[in-house]
Amino acid sequence: MNKKRPVNLDLRTIKQPLPAITSILHRVTGVVLFFGAIFLLYALEMSLESQQGFDAAVSMMENSFFAKLIAWGLVSALLYHLFAGVKHLVMDLGHCEELESGRLAAKATLVAGGVACLISGVWIW
Repeated sequence: MNKKRPVNLDLRTIKQPLPAITSILHRVTGVVLFFGAIFLLYALEMSLESQQGFDAAVSMMENSFFAKLIAWGLVSALLYHLFAGVKHLVMDLGHCEELESGRLAAKATLVAGGVACLISGVWIW
C-alpha cells in the first residue's frame, strides 16, 4: 500500500453522493425520533394522569408554538424515516442498486419526504 497517498480529512470538502445523503438523513431522523419520544411520553403521561392533565396536554398542543414545532418536527422525521426505510427495504430486495436507479430512488425519497413535511406542517398548524 502506498503510504504517500493524499489524505483528505476535511469533511466539508468531500462531496457526498445523493444516496449517501438520504442514508445519513435516515439515521439522523432515527436519532431525532428516539429523543423525541421523551416529549411524547411526557405528553402521554400528562394526558393519562387525570381529566385536568388531559385538558392541559390538549391546551399545550393547541396553544404552544414550541409544542407544535416539536410535534411537526417529530411527524416530519417519522414520515421521512418511513420513506427512507421503505427505500432501504426495496434495495435489500435487490432493486434500485445500480448507480442511476439509486440516484432516482434517493431523489424520490427526498421529494416524498419534503412533500410529507409540508403536508404535516399544514395539518399541525
